Amino acid sequence: MWAGRVLHAALSRAPRESRAQSALAQLRGILEEELESIRGAGTWKSERVITSRQGPHIHVDGAPGGIINFCANNYLGLSSHPEVIQAGLRTLKEFGAGLSSVRFICGTQSIHKDLEAKIARFHQREDAILYPSCFDANTGLFEALLTSEDAVLSDELNHASIIDGIRLCKAHKYRYRHLDMADLEAKLQEAQKHRLRLVATDGAFSMDGDIAPLQEICRLASQYGALVFVDESHATGFLGATGRGTDELLGVMDQVTIINSTLGKALGGASGGYTTGPGALVSLLRQRARPYLFSNSLPPAAVGCASKALDLLMESNAIVQSMAAKTLRFRSQMEAAGFTISGANHPICPVMLGDARLALNIADDMLKRGIFVIGFSYPVVPKGKARIRVQISAVHSEEDIDRCVEAFVEVGRLHGALP
Repeated sequence: MWAGRVLHAALSRAPRESRAQSALAQLRGILEEELESIRGAGTWKSERVITSRQGPHIHVDGAPGGIINFCANNYLGLSSHPEVIQAGLRTLKEFGAGLSSVRFICGTQSIHKDLEAKIARFHQREDAILYPSCFDANTGLFEALLTSEDAVLSDELNHASIIDGIRLCKAHKYRYRHLDMADLEAKLQEAQKHRLRLVATDGAFSMDGDIAPLQEICRLASQYGALVFVDESHATGFLGATGRGTDELLGVMDQVTIINSTLGKALGGASGGYTTGPGALVSLLRQRARPYLFSNSLPPAAVGCASKALDLLMESNAIVQSMAAKTLRFRSQMEAAGFTISGANHPICPVMLGDARLALNIADDMLKRGIFVIGFSYPVVPKGKARIRVQISAVHSEEDIDRCVEAFVEVGRLHGALP
């Protein structure tokens, strides 16, 4: 009898195992087909391995000698600044590696509150709240703030994290054409029937290097009773006279209601994001923002690095002022050589190439000449608008910039991108 039960169990298990194996084989087939389609489209993204600190000069696995890095978000060069590193080490030793907790249980240290207060002072806002990333800040904001009675109006080229955050909320959704103020006004007129209206835009758009017309956006928001939200991830620390961002650059700091930004770019480059704005909003986010409530606290070392980066920025704007001249040097030389550079007066300098394979091939050949740049193609940018995004840092020398331009000209001619 026992042998019969064993045999029955074995026989009944066999079909289940067969079905499971069949399902796994089906999954593998679907995945391989999808991966092959990415390869075939020339949009496969490989990860180059850096074997040194982040900075203007790095070492890359498989590439001989030193490489000049022109694709980091390290706008102010603070990722490896000695004072920033030392601040991180001190904080690590004093406060530990991490909290093993979310903020509201036992994950709030004095350094978290100090950094939030410093961020609010920097942006001249009432309060601020930290997140593990700005992506989390964006996915946490809209769902917590807006209901089905409200409306959100979003630029069509907003960052993916803004788009995903808006998808999560129940508000009525309006998308206006990129930087098109006539279309925004039409959408605002249509949205008058809703309780709250929130205009959401990037301050500086990361793929195109263009800047939102915040003066006109704020004027329209005031005219139609709307609030303004700006993601300043590619502006905080280096746009505006003192690096406060696009709202400072365009003179509308008192008209932008909510700012989200990152600690992972100009402000030390480690990790973290935040929302800053009205105190009541920040209090609500502490109660309802799911990425805040269900994510571990920002690690102490990252907090220490970001805090020191803000100190350096608030002590002097000399680094900020050096950015404009270096950006102009690169843009003017590249345009004189015959390249099309998108955007204006922003250290994000997209070299527009159109074809995805061309962008990837040029990027590969640039690395062979000691220049680290990356090709961007669909789905990161629209089809037919592939480009190489060059990013200027305050710690690039003029010689670095000139060498990058020379390599672009040489490789561009090799691939027929230049005559």
